Amino acid sequence: MEDKLVTLAIHTFEKAQILKTMLETEGIEVYIHNVNQIQPVVSAGVRVRIKESDLPHALRIIEDSKWFSEDTEQEEKNGHQEKKILIPIDFSDYSIKACDLGINYAHKIGAEVMIMHAYFSPYFPSAIPMGDTLAYQVNEEETTQNVLKRVNIDMENICTMINRKIQSGELPKVKYNYVLREGLPEEEIIAYCKEYHPTLIVMGTRGKSQKDMDLIGSVTGEVIEVNKVPVLAIPENVPFEDLSEAKNIAFATSFNQRDLVAFDEFMEIIKPYDVHIHLFNISTSKDEWNEIRLTGVNEYFKKQYPDAHITHTVLDDGDLLLAIEKFVRDKDIDVIALSTYRRNILARMFNPSIARKMLFHTDTPLLVMHS
Repeated sequence: MEDKLVTLAIHTFEKAQILKTMLETEGIEVYIHNVNQIQPVVSAGVRVRIKESDLPHALRIIEDSKWFSEDTEQEEKNGHQEKKILIPIDFSDYSIKACDLGINYAHKIGAEVMIMHAYFSPYFPSAIPMGDTLAYQVNEEETTQNVLKRVNIDMENICTMINRKIQSGELPKVKYNYVLREGLPEEEIIAYCKEYHPTLIVMGTRGKSQKDMDLIGSVTGEVIEVNKVPVLAIPENVPFEDLSEAKNIAFATSFNQRDLVAFDEFMEIIKPYDVHIHLFNISTSKDEWNEIRLTGVNEYFKKQYPDAHITHTVLDDGDLLLAIEKFVRDKDIDVIALSTYRRNILARMFNPSIARKMLFHTDTPLLVMHS
């Protein structure tokens, strides 16, 4: 029986080459996958794969290599120092709008931008659902080379469009690059965040070929649920391409201690903008306790941020999502911010979080912090 390949590590192109040389010197066969064929040195998601039987030997070599481990730690530290915006796209109109908004925000905070696309390989079994957002539909007869060629052409077209907009003044000049990853989009986005350490993820909420929103299957919803990086989710009908146009931003609270931490992160994200912050409660029981607690939260935030314009509104009784929609209309809310927290897979399947529910029931952008 043929020895199957396993992924030993995921590194930048340069580090993958160093690791490959190191292991081959010790007699271990190494295969490098997922390299950008047009611009190899650009790829930050290169998989180093070896035979499963060589795994124990390879791990011992890595553990014994002090230089390699220290270099990795230093690389991670450096990654945290720079502000970075990650923009996963699927080449749809929705993701292009998210791309424009993300680039404008990056310029505002002095960040670099990484545009990311994850695609399916023909090697994936046909039984895997392929109607999700940020994923290509792949025919069985297509080869890996054909898919990669098609993806690279689409990505180059996006880069050409961005360059044209920068030259014409439609977009500000920012440092940007792109990365291609092979695999399930939600898994690749989450994995890449651990390598890239973005400050914020900006992504669309609907995919190129997706007609009906799947509450369980959305890539954006899955990233929001699992990932620890703040996510700005951009629906298809957002009327603006720059957060500077957002004048009213709502922050949802469930009167939990986590909200206090999330509010600090929220204020850091919107710091470059002059906005009116509307606090509201995630509860459909309009009683005196909600009013008292929300007033208390409002006063606490005002003391922490005396220069901020903060008011509060207690939601009407009834269905929570309908109450939020009415609140958004009445207050002309441009963005809704809220916190979520990690839960196990069963809880996410049978009791979707409020962030995920709102993702599919509003045309208002959502800014989600992970408590």
